[in-house]
Amino acid sequence: MRTIDLPPNPTGHAAPVTHVALRADGERLASCSYDGTVLIWDTTEPATPRMLHRLRHRRLVNASAWNPVAPGLLATASADKTVAVWRIPSEGGRAELINVLARHTDDINSVDWMPDGERLMCVSEDGRATMWDALSGAFLSEVGSHTAHCMAVSVSPEGLVATVGEDGMVAVRRPGTEADSAIRHYDSSIEGCAWSHSGKILAVARDDGSVDLLTGTLEHLRTLAVSDSAARTVGWSEDDASLVVGAYDGSLHFFDVDGDRTHQVYDARVWPRSVSVAGGLVAVGSFWNGPHLYRLTDANEIAAPKAANHGPNAMAAHGGELFIGCDSGMVFAVDLGGTANASGSPAVSALQLSEGPVLSLAARDGAIYAGTYAGHVIALRDGRRIVSEQLGAPLPSLCFDGDSLVAGTYNGELVVLDTPTLTVTARRRAHDGSVKSLTALRSGFLSGATDRTVSAGTVHERSALWEHGNLVNAVAVLGDRVAASASRDHTVKVGRIRAAGNATWKAEAVQTLLGPDESVKCISLLGDRDNPVVLAGSYDFGLYAWQVDWGTTAQTLAAGRLLTEFAQGVSCMTSLDGRSVVVAGWDGRILVVGIGADGETSIHQDWRIDDLAAQADSREEATTV
Repeated sequence: MRTIDLPPNPTGHAAPVTHVALRADGERLASCSYDGTVLIWDTTEPATPRMLHRLRHRRLVNASAWNPVAPGLLATASADKTVAVWRIPSEGGRAELINVLARHTDDINSVDWMPDGERLMCVSEDGRATMWDALSGAFLSEVGSHTAHCMAVSVSPEGLVATVGEDGMVAVRRPGTEADSAIRHYDSSIEGCAWSHSGKILAVARDDGSVDLLTGTLEHLRTLAVSDSAARTVGWSEDDASLVVGAYDGSLHFFDVDGDRTHQVYDARVWPRSVSVAGGLVAVGSFWNGPHLYRLTDANEIAAPKAANHGPNAMAAHGGELFIGCDSGMVFAVDLGGTANASGSPAVSALQLSEGPVLSLAARDGAIYAGTYAGHVIALRDGRRIVSEQLGAPLPSLCFDGDSLVAGTYNGELVVLDTPTLTVTARRRAHDGSVKSLTALRSGFLSGATDRTVSAGTVHERSALWEHGNLVNAVAVLGDRVAASASRDHTVKVGRIRAAGNATWKAEAVQTLLGPDESVKCISLLGDRDNPVVLAGSYDFGLYAWQVDWGTTAQTLAAGRLLTEFAQGVSCMTSLDGRSVVVAGWDGRILVVGIGADGETSIHQDWRIDDLAAQADSREEATTV
């Protein structure tokens, strides 16, 4: 397993903040990040958080939890499949790694301590909830399991363990006994849960945007209508009189325990994937380089991160220009036909479309369209900025269908917008999961989603082409004849496709190509339909190529040829033409990969996003539109 190797950011994280955990007294805050680090902040003066320690994992860190008995102990959970236990000094000195729990079989999503402060609960992508002796590292037992990813765990003061997962199951168990066990099922994914401090109420964050308050036996007390987007995380005040909910509408929602909304905070920089409440403070994650802090009583912001990071999430190419959308809300426009400078970098301009991340891009006829985490489409045409209504969820995918723009949402919807005005003309729930990727066909478009399926057609008439064993991260086409998809099941699928009349599509000669031993994130196709090359990027930091032979499937058991390795996961790709593709990694590396005259696939150009940003700044100040 390769280790994330990003230059440290002296003022915070080098990538978005995935999780926050305030210590019970509110005087220390742990923030976890995609950059593979955990930062410990002194929050005794909340307006000026002071960074004390930087802890490292090999991969992104999903969660942390302070020990309820020994305040100086912190557990951290990572996609490197480990849980680390650290001793954090109260004043001065260095943080000490006490133990590393034995490697789990998949990414660890959440951790929480048992009330004795000795045992630790861990839940992971493999669906298992396991209990460990934190100081000896001994595995103690499996407490339960889910049929899909187990997303969160919360332990009550009495030692009841609640787990939730993408299978819609909420389970409460007391380790070591069948007593006090209860199970409740929902029709949609559950990503967050939290016991009240009294242990009498369990708050469950639902994918339909609600939060249910349940008893310890999972009997329903009341439902809080939070948002049209998925509710992701919940934090309780110390007196259990109020709770704060983070939702995928980009907002923090403050409620009293009776279900009345008291405040709502929206900030495009905020990533409400995680929220923590202690000492009258509310901490929340961010797409910028550090956590946000708010006052619980009035939701006023006390402190905010200092700077953005330009992690690239999306790209689009049109008319000789390449557009790169970043976590910072910046879009860089690269002139591919212009004259390169002395360092080999092309001419670049920068547009600040949003303070929050750009998740998807499309370009046509001199206009660019950006889909944001906050659920808006932003268009820039002739120097004029147009913003759509809030579409109900983050927008990880955009493409054109004729004269219309189609946005794919976290809610599984396809939303059709009029390109001149960005008004919604149609919408349909086409997948039972987030629409992760869209790409245009000559008539209609291809889609891939977390429901594991790849389909083709129009918004209203779609045909399933094939299914993966796990969520689909990306889809690509070569003309209207070849399609490919990348999945978390560590495979790539590629097949011939054809329109079969009546707005239906058929797939033929589908091959499954074995990828690396981690999720395949993005994909593109090169060459011609008879001899296509599949290019795929992975969370293992590798960029791979397969030469497809339609006449034999034996080669599918061999992994693709490794072209290069990044210092972080490979995030996105876009085709320039049938012979070249641009590839971006979350480490900021941007490559142009193409097929040469000899027929070999190789790297033609190699840039850095920070160099492009510096060049844009040197030409002129970034234009805010």
